[in-house]
Amino acid sequence: MTRERRPATTDLDGDVADPALVRAALAAGDPVPGTDGFAGILDGTLVRDVLGRRPLFVDRDDPDRWSHSPTDLERPRSLPAGSVLDADGERGVWSLPDPEASAADPALTEITDAVERSVRAVDPDGLAVAFSGGVDSAVVAAGVPEAPLYVAGFEGAHDVAAARSAAEAMGRDLREVTLSHADLERAVPEIVAATGRRNPMDIAIALPLYLVGERAAAAGHDRLAVGQGADELFGGYAKVVDPADDGRVDADTVRGARRETVATLPEQLERDVLALRAAGVEPVAPLLHDRVVSGALALPERLLVADGERKVALRAAAAGLVPDRVRSTEKKAVQYGTYVSRELDRLARQAGFKRRMEDHVGRYIADLCGEEHRPRDER
Repeated sequence: MTRERRPATTDLDGDVADPALVRAALAAGDPVPGTDGFAGILDGTLVRDVLGRRPLFVDRDDPDRWSHSPTDLERPRSLPAGSVLDADGERGVWSLPDPEASAADPALTEITDAVERSVRAVDPDGLAVAFSGGVDSAVVAAGVPEAPLYVAGFEGAHDVAAARSAAEAMGRDLREVTLSHADLERAVPEIVAATGRRNPMDIAIALPLYLVGERAAAAGHDRLAVGQGADELFGGYAKVVDPADDGRVDADTVRGARRETVATLPEQLERDVLALRAAGVEPVAPLLHDRVVSGALALPERLLVADGERKVALRAAAAGLVPDRVRSTEKKAVQYGTYVSRELDRLARQAGFKRRMEDHVGRYIADLCGEEHRPRDER
């Protein structure tokens, strides 16, 4: 629903977004005051947290009009993470912390406590868990032992096999969402409409979340716990292992490369939250609570990557929560582990968009949506 700013109005979106806490964060310039993210209006000022964990949009032509969904506005633009917008204009007020690395032992103690507190604090009422069998979703699932687990994938997909194995090891109920080409053809236009995203990577990532969210909502759940943020905060990407020799990052240190990946979270989270809300569930991301963010940003390099192993601290923190073979599992990115990216490519080629064509999957997505294809640099 579209809103208009009013003097002294307060309406914040966030599970633990206490207005008093956000006011104190503004006064002190504290980017991690102890919330799980927030976005909305505080005393007549639009605010959005430093990681953009909740979407917030304003109309390009009339900034007094705002919404949590871009579909409510004629010409929406996202309010940047860490920003406010008031009568004096838009400005950044919070920046991502950049602490010095802590000593290993206290850093590990702090992050272990933060992770366990955050996953155990999740309210299980109406909750399901998006579960891929990796350490991220397993840690989240461990905090809510009564919640059902959901995995999506095409027949034979890596994520489905990994989720089966992990659920069995954890003694948990797993519900499988077997995907089909018809699911993708139906869901792609719905995700484009909800998120405004059209590029193949965004669509391939959002599809499994959206389809799991739909199934969970149909079963009566209105909230979906997810492991978002773990790869970024804990060094889960291959490009952080040896950044000096990896052209995908500008940094030449592990901690620097990790910081670059954390900086991508606002754009990613906006997509994921909008897709899940369109599916009928509200996302819950305990690994993105401020206490986890603060602890993770202070981790030394050897608790991020050691001897080629990634997410060292998270795997160590999981020791008391999940079986050893689950916390050591290596997982593919969701678009590949579910085979969604592969099958989108297959559908594009079957529809006549061959790989020799520039951005053939993007052309296929535009065709599904009844739109004219736009080159990548015009999106």
